Amino acid sequence: MESLDDYLNFIAIVDAGSLTAAARNSGRSLQSVSRSLATLEAALGAQLIQRTTRKLHTTPAGAAFHERMRLVLADIAAARAEVRSETRVVSGSLRVGGPALFGSTYLAGMAASFMQRWPEVKIDLVLGDRHADLVADKLDLAIRLGALPDSSLHARPLGNLRRVFFASPSWLRTHGQPETPEALANLPCVVRTIGRDSNRWPYILDGEVRHVRVAGAFRANDAAACNEAVACGAGAGMAPYWQVRRLLDEGRVTLMLANYEPPPIPVQAVWHASARLPARTRLLIDHFALQFSSLRW
Repeated sequence: MESLDDYLNFIAIVDAGSLTAAARNSGRSLQSVSRSLATLEAALGAQLIQRTTRKLHTTPAGAAFHERMRLVLADIAAARAEVRSETRVVSGSLRVGGPALFGSTYLAGMAASFMQRWPEVKIDLVLGDRHADLVADKLDLAIRLGALPDSSLHARPLGNLRRVFFASPSWLRTHGQPETPEALANLPCVVRTIGRDSNRWPYILDGEVRHVRVAGAFRANDAAACNEAVACGAGAGMAPYWQVRRLLDEGRVTLMLANYEPPPIPVQAVWHASARLPARTRLLIDHFALQFSSLRW
C-alpha cells in the first residue's frame, strides 16, 4: 500500500525531471525511488510517468495528479507547521515569481529581509517579463502587476503603482509643455512595445479614463531602455513613477501633465486556490504587504 513517502517521492521525481536526479537529491538509491513510484502507480491503477531512455514525461493523469498533490502536501506541511508553532520555527522552500525589473528593484531586497527574520526559509526568486504562470513555473506565490484575468487564483492587494508622463528638459525646450494629453498625439513619444495597445496611453479626465494614441521614432520592448531614451530626448514617455524616480532625482527628466495622470497599476500577491497556505507562505505575503505599505510609489 502506498505511503506519504511515496507521494513525496513522486513529487520529487517530477520536480527533478528524472529518477536519477530525484534519488541524488533525496539521498536514496535509484532502485528505492523507482520501487516507490511503481508502488504508487499500482495503488492508483494508473501510469503517472512515461519513462524513456533519455528522460521522463508525466502522463496527462500524472500531470494533473502532480498539481493536486502539491497542494495537498502543502496543506500537510502547513498543518505540521501549526503543530510545531510553539517553537516558532518556520522552514522550507518557496518559489516566488515576479516581473524582472520590479523584482530586481524591490522583491529581491524584500525576500532577503524576510530570510533574515526566518533563516530556515529558502527562497527561489523566478523573474521574467511575462506574467508568471504558477502551474507551469511551479511557483508557490507570484507578485503580479496589473488587473488579474485569472479568477481561479487567490489574491491579496499590496498597493498601487503611480504612473506619470515625463520628458527630458531638452525635449520640453524644443516642443514646449503640452497642456493636455491629447497634445501628445502630435508630438514624438517613446513607445514601449508590450501589447496590441501599447501606443494608446491612458489618462484620467473628470474622473474618467480616456486614451490618446501616440507615436514616435524610438520604440523598445524594454522599460529601462524606453526610460533612458526619454531621458536622452528621443520623445515623451509614460511609465510607473518608481521606474523614473532616479532619473527625476538626477534632473534628467521632468514630470508633466500632473492633472491628467494615468490610472495606477495594482500590485497583488497571487497563489493557488488551496484550502490552506503553509505558514512560510502566509508570513511572506504579510511581509510583502508591510514592505509595500512603507514605499513611496
